[in-house]
Amino acid sequence: MTKSGSFPGNPRVDRPDMPSGYGIQSGDDEMSLVPLSHINEQMQKSRNYWVCTSRPDGSPHAMPVWGVWLDGDFFFSTDLQSRKGHNLAANPHIVVHLESGDDVVILEGIVERATDSAVLKRADTAYFAKYQFHLAEDVDHPGLVYRLQARAAYTWFEKSFPTSATRWRFE
Repeated sequence: MTKSGSFPGNPRVDRPDMPSGYGIQSGDDEMSLVPLSHINEQMQKSRNYWVCTSRPDGSPHAMPVWGVWLDGDFFFSTDLQSRKGHNLAANPHIVVHLESGDDVVILEGIVERATDSAVLKRADTAYFAKYQFHLAEDVDHPGLVYRLQARAAYTWFEKSFPTSATRWRFE
């Protein structure tokens, strides 16, 4: 399957590793794999995103956030004093997923603070167009704006889960 969308590198596609009882089909049928363009579309149009982090003691933490999808990266902000802010300062590994369990998109990766003014201005413009609220009060001193460059994406349609379950891996 060819690259589609704006993800970096040379993405590889296959099926997620799951126990045989889930009925996941082999990766031979590329027509049933969910394309990257679907991930891009869903990430762009979604209003709310669930961000899952780990507390310093290892216990999970999940919160909905607003964010924007720009050039294959997910941008969101949080306050330094928030639980997310503390968690990400200690451990930048993150899972982001959309609200639907029927049209699933899950991203995994490591966030980094967004500091490039030109990229932040573009992300802030997209964020303001979407929410009528700024991503960063001052893009030259943005505070905690994070950028996720996914390392893996999981996507499927609940109605055809065993045949549509797809994993994308990014370099």
